[in-house]
Amino acid sequence: MEKEKTFLGQPRGLSTLFFTEMWERFSYYGMRAILVYFMYDAVTNGGLGLPKGTAVAIMSIYGSLVYMSSIVGGWVSDRLLGSNKSVFYGGILIMFGHIVLATPLGIPALFVSMMLIVIGTGLLKSNVSGMVGHLYSKDDVRRDAGFSIFYMGINIGGLLAPIIVGILGQNVNYHLGFSVAAIGMFIGLVQYYVQGKTTLKSVATAPTNPLTASEKKTFFRNIVIVLVVLAAIFGGAAAAGYLSVDFFINCISVLGIFLPIYYFTKMLRSKDVTAD
Repeated sequence: MEKEKTFLGQPRGLSTLFFTEMWERFSYYGMRAILVYFMYDAVTNGGLGLPKGTAVAIMSIYGSLVYMSSIVGGWVSDRLLGSNKSVFYGGILIMFGHIVLATPLGIPALFVSMMLIVIGTGLLKSNVSGMVGHLYSKDDVRRDAGFSIFYMGINIGGLLAPIIVGILGQNVNYHLGFSVAAIGMFIGLVQYYVQGKTTLKSVATAPTNPLTASEKKTFFRNIVIVLVVLAAIFGGAAAAGYLSVDFFINCISVLGIFLPIYYFTKMLRSKDVTAD
């Protein structure tokens, strides 16, 4: 009998997920290491010239949105795409978010990038850890050690990111730093796609609780309603001359208060949640 190939004594799929998450954390923390400086640094130094207080507020909102989006990413995986595809599509959005930041297009590029990275991180971060769990049977004693190894990938990416991207971004050029972050995510995507063909080919490829036909109609109808409401809010603000960075920050702050309330209310009232 052929001996099972392993990664540090673990399923080979752990290697794929380890390096995918390492490169994703490298790109994310690399971007964060220089983003706030990029926002408030003078235009003559390659920055956006925003007030320092505004830049710090945007960074805080950015972090909040990333955590909020993980709820949405988990739902998309569970009901629409499955974790395998969600991680890949999330990585693509993150990479393009960094590419947009690497362009000299000013504040519009900042917000487009934020949108792409928030959605992409929500899809990838909320599902890649779950895929690690799918590598093991319920009685596999290697599970705890596997997660410990996986989190080492996170730590390695988080350690290298500010050193490499931070040095390049602040000492050479901010856009070069963002470019390196994009390259890091690209490397992670390539190895996830290529290596995952064999190591993850049957792992979380389908949603665990797919939407029914009637639920899909309701879902897409609600998406349209949300987009119309957002267009009305921001379009109205623009027409009235109120559309600004501070207006955007205030809107996200309100969302940060009401989204957790909605989330926990929905979770606690769900028929799928047992007493345990």
